Amino acid sequence: MKTFKFSKKYTKYLLLVGLFLLFMGLSAMAVIGNWEPISLGLIITGIVLIGIWLILQGGNDLTSPTQAFWGKRSTQAGTNAAFAMLAFVVILGLINFLGTRYDYRLDLTENNLFTLSPASQQLVRNLNKPLKVWIFDRIQYPQDKELLENYRRQGGNFNFEYVDPNTNPGLAKKFGAQELGEVYLEFGDRRKFLQKVRETEPLSEQTISDAIQQFTSDRTAKAYFLQGHGERSLETTEGGLSEAAQTLKDKSFQVEPLKLAETKEIPKDANLVVIAAPQQALFEEEVTAIKEYQKRGGNLLITVDQKSDIKGLEPILQDWGIGIDDRIVVNASEFQVRGLGPTAVLVSSYGNHPITQDFQNRYSFYPSARAIDVVKVIENVKTTPLLLTSEQTWAESNPDQIEFNAESDRQGPLILGIALTRPIETTTPQASPTPNQENKSDKQTQETRMVVLGNTDFATNGLFSQQINGDVFVNSISWLSQQDDRLLSISPKEQKNRRINMTVLQASLLAWLSIIIVPFLGLVTAGFLWWRRR
Repeated sequence: MKTFKFSKKYTKYLLLVGLFLLFMGLSAMAVIGNWEPISLGLIITGIVLIGIWLILQGGNDLTSPTQAFWGKRSTQAGTNAAFAMLAFVVILGLINFLGTRYDYRLDLTENNLFTLSPASQQLVRNLNKPLKVWIFDRIQYPQDKELLENYRRQGGNFNFEYVDPNTNPGLAKKFGAQELGEVYLEFGDRRKFLQKVRETEPLSEQTISDAIQQFTSDRTAKAYFLQGHGERSLETTEGGLSEAAQTLKDKSFQVEPLKLAETKEIPKDANLVVIAAPQQALFEEEVTAIKEYQKRGGNLLITVDQKSDIKGLEPILQDWGIGIDDRIVVNASEFQVRGLGPTAVLVSSYGNHPITQDFQNRYSFYPSARAIDVVKVIENVKTTPLLLTSEQTWAESNPDQIEFNAESDRQGPLILGIALTRPIETTTPQASPTPNQENKSDKQTQETRMVVLGNTDFATNGLFSQQINGDVFVNSISWLSQQDDRLLSISPKEQKNRRINMTVLQASLLAWLSIIIVPFLGLVTAGFLWWRRR
């Protein structure tokens, strides 16, 4: 009898250990996803211990222990508690199982800081074979890993891996990695250096998506830059466009100079032509060739500066109803770009257009810009302003003496950039005409596009990478290429400042309310209720 009492004293621990093992087994099964020996062994052991505990709850009547046990009120209450605990364990196991099988994330940040842009998501989903990002570093920065995890969630063909070059020197040599932090992209048998990451220079969505697009795109757009009239060159000199040209090449564009006076016509493979601030007038034959190119659906980007020969461009601009003001736009606000003076116009207001759709409330600036005007409404020509100055700007007729003169100057807001489209009708012959179709054609409606910007300096070396100047230029080129599946520039997302700025008086009042007044009112209310119920 003493032995039985001793055993009964410790039987309650059998229940606790059994439930614990059962919970651990179910959790392990939910995480692993199948019946592994470890999880199955824990579940069976837990069930056996619970069964032994039930058998030992028989009371003093050893001839009918089960009947004595189940007849107790405490047993019924304990059984209800056991079933409730078992149900809790099962529900918890199911939640863990579903959580490992179906990954769902909800980004509640205002600017969707932790969500990829729709273009990047579609880019990863369209991958037709595995693509992998290799990061040769010992440190896994959280912001980089979170971004790469976001990419991996979009499709099974995207993956990434961190590699320590010291423990795996062979793989580092295979990619040519020489320093910690180097990131490479591998797609099939092709490899590409992406960037070098540091804590202060993390991976960006734009960099990764541009590289993926360059690897996977089977089409390249060709941009020709007109030369021979003092236009900005593609060289690395001051005032050149080498930074812009390199960025376009990184986005799978082909960039080449064009001496139209020698070729006599624009090449057939040209997706667009850029005329960047010519200092002398174009030849009449060149103007004719450009007009013919636009009639065929060709696209054109024209940028001017303070010394540009506008008269040489007028025959082209007049066909679209566009004029360029001779005066220089002046920025009269207190906030000016350091080192550039009042002639560098800040722009933070943009038109509703694919080129500028993500630019609102972000700055770009344009030194010595000229205003763009719609001087004549042309049928079927659609115009959309891109760059809008503030009311604190004006077009100055005398840059040597900056002072607003109502008689000779023009008050802002002004337009510094405009996008234009015009439909064209092309006819393409049928692939296999029948006798009844020999004289018929398949008519397709397309459009020719043009962008006119009243400044060129913003895209030159040194200024191209400032603020979103480069985005304005690259997005204009991308839109003009008419490859609608080509990614436009993806600007980095910024977290808005939501801090509450309070005066000393407001902070003191808040402290009194939260620490003294509100608790005192609660204490008084509680005392009053106690007094009434007494």
